[in-house]
Amino acid sequence: MTVAGRASEARKISVERDRCVGAGQCVLAAPTVFVQDEEGGLVLVLDGEPPASQSDAVREAVWACPSGALALR
Repeated sequence: MTVAGRASEARKISVERDRCVGAGQCVLAAPTVFVQDEEGGLVLVLDGEPPASQSDAVREAVWACPSGALALR
């Protein structure tokens, strides 16, 4: 995807994996952006700068994270 395909409101996702508790709420909210690793179930980001079409899902994932491991910058 080109830069033109990303909305100005789309931001970078930051993750503090040491804060992640593996609840999986991020994966439920935005499965094309987040997955959980096989070993501990901790969050992995598939796309650190997701397209604008994923903005609502990413905001929901950040909001739903019980440990506060996700943030938008």
